[in-house]
Amino acid sequence: MDTFTAAPPTSISLAMFGINHIQFDSMTYAIHYKNGRIAKEGRGLSFYYFGPNSSIVAIPMGSNDLPFIFNETTHDYQTVSIQGQITYKAGNPKQLAEQLDFTVDSRGVYKKNELEKLHQRIINEAQTATATFVHSLGLKDAMRAAKAIEVNIAEGLAASKAIMLLGIEVLSVNILAVKATPEMGRALETETREKIQQEADQAVFERRNFAVEQERKIRESELNTEIAVEEKNKQIAEKKTEGEMQKAESTRKLREMQVQADISVEEQRKLLIEQNAENQRKEAETRGYVLETTLRPYKDMDWKLLVALSNNPDPKFNIALAFRELAENAGKIGNLNISPDLLDTLLNDSDKPQPGRR
Repeated sequence: MDTFTAAPPTSISLAMFGINHIQFDSMTYAIHYKNGRIAKEGRGLSFYYFGPNSSIVAIPMGSNDLPFIFNETTHDYQTVSIQGQITYKAGNPKQLAEQLDFTVDSRGVYKKNELEKLHQRIINEAQTATATFVHSLGLKDAMRAAKAIEVNIAEGLAASKAIMLLGIEVLSVNILAVKATPEMGRALETETREKIQQEADQAVFERRNFAVEQERKIRESELNTEIAVEEKNKQIAEKKTEGEMQKAESTRKLREMQVQADISVEEQRKLLIEQNAENQRKEAETRGYVLETTLRPYKDMDWKLLVALSNNPDPKFNIALAFRELAENAGKIGNLNISPDLLDTLLNDSDKPQPGRR
């Protein structure tokens, strides 16, 4: 532990007469009691005093670090060791001098070791301040509550009447470690290792599950793509079918139009043929009428007269007329001889061109 040491007195000493000289540095608050009353006080004093009726008190004003370690029990009946440090200084040196004995001799050495008592009181107040809080926590929570324990100790010391009576000003509180017993520490380490292993296994499982999920999403995306492709193919097929149907419909309409055109043409041809037939019939009737009118004067005439009027110079024609006359008057002819030579001569002569014939 830190100890307070007053500055050594000067070499000048009048001990033989009971008169001493003492000097303190600026970090020491000195109080000179003479006959039970304060003769002088302050920091960094240097003075002579008469030893038989004087008492010198030296209070160090600098800050001091007080390390501590104590055990507490958690809510689940486990012991934890709390290790830390309290930094403090004497805020009211006269008040501290009234509570503890910081009297020094003529050499500046403390007559009693009151620092240990002071430190124990501060540690007791710190332990009292944190006991209730630690008792409300479980082991694991307590081991993770270093910052909260710091706050509880600082607040407890600030509100402590004992600290106020001592005139101590707490500058800071630091918790360095909150540890379980070695056996429990090993158990927690085992539990932690198992938990970490479980977390690692869970991470592996999640990673595999993530990979499976990603594979499923990829496969689902592929299936969706295939479905979309099939849907597009279906739409394309429907469009082709619709186009073919429209083409067939257009072809049918064109054929119907062609058939209607052919029917119209045939009807026109029918009308034309009927018209032509009607015209030819009328023309034939006209020709027949003309012919009938032309031949009407010859209708009642004897054919012989007509033959004579024709004046046909063809010998065969004349021979034919002669044979017809013979046939008509066959009843009047008794005997008629026609030799083959005569017929051959007549036929041959008839084949020869007659003079004036072409």
